[in-house]
Amino acid sequence: MAILGTWIALVARRRTGRFAARTPAGALRIVIAVVLALGASELVLNRVHLRPAEWLSAEDEPRRQPDPRLGWTWVPARTGHKSIGGRVIDYAIDPAGYRVSSVDEPVDPERPTILFTGESVMFGEGLTYAESIPAQVGAMMGMQTANLAVHGYGNDQAYLRLETELPHFRRPVAVVSLFMTALFGRNLDQDRPHLGPGLVWLPAEQRSRLSSLAKLLVPYRADTTVERGVRVTQEMLRAISELARAHGATPLLVVLQFGHEEGPEQVLRRRILDDASIPYVLIDIDSSWRLPWDRHPNARAAHAIAAAIETELRGRLAVAAPLRERKGRDERSWALVYKPCVRCSNMCITTSRNGPRCSGWLPLGHKQMLVPSAQQ
Repeated sequence: MAILGTWIALVARRRTGRFAARTPAGALRIVIAVVLALGASELVLNRVHLRPAEWLSAEDEPRRQPDPRLGWTWVPARTGHKSIGGRVIDYAIDPAGYRVSSVDEPVDPERPTILFTGESVMFGEGLTYAESIPAQVGAMMGMQTANLAVHGYGNDQAYLRLETELPHFRRPVAVVSLFMTALFGRNLDQDRPHLGPGLVWLPAEQRSRLSSLAKLLVPYRADTTVERGVRVTQEMLRAISELARAHGATPLLVVLQFGHEEGPEQVLRRRILDDASIPYVLIDIDSSWRLPWDRHPNARAAHAIAAAIETELRGRLAVAAPLRERKGRDERSWALVYKPCVRCSNMCITTSRNGPRCSGWLPLGHKQMLVPSAQQ
């Protein structure tokens, strides 16, 4: 894009100017043709049913259906099948709209449950139900999990879905939510129902079809749009935590990073989370642990993520009651970080809110040193 822009600025502009000076009538005809072509394109596109950028295919599995508040949800009580990487993956959705092992085995809202929110990574795109992160955490902890994740969701949609579903559970134990800097752009989308400042629900904005197509092909965002997105994202993440606590559940925000964290990614993470003193667990995953056909985590990555979540949840649940009694203690400015251990492929703790010290834990077999998140 940079090369194209330079060529237009330095070469094409001069050539266009010379052409217009030599043949003004020809240049006028070209301008008129372009204007008519744009008008015709807009008329044609108006006859085409365009979906939000994160839901372009109506036939893709698992099937989605329109939702006036969220934009879209899963078609409930249905099992879809998708051939991925030489395997046929079953996507079973129970009557409540949660991913399950079988439609005949729905989530029981009366049982103690760990709820998971998010998008396709948390849902388990390309993975069997047993390989998905929520299912693995449930197996490790011997507890029911509810997978509320939906493909293409931004953090605002995940929050709204949790707000609707959490009251249905009689004994929610924890709420695990997800944030990835790579997906921050979804929080800026306005071509679907979304949340604005103050978490005010706003309907999808109606734009020119050509404008929508241009934004899909060239996703440029103005500085003011990004800053607004940062503030609203902070509000969303705080609201998820407060909602979980209001229902007696322990909140856990998981931040995934695949491979080396580039400078802009680190700046964005710290701008959204650290600057707002939002507690989180950063899980660093080997960049090669992805499905061979796309960017989603493979079964090995999902297992590492689930193991890190299980370790953190066990620690938080064990101290949940004492922490409720010590409300004056500020633990907001710290973050746990899990990285692949240099001696094995397991995920080990490297930082904590308590400053440089030995954790005393043996997460997945190894003891690590701990440093403040500010020194990450």
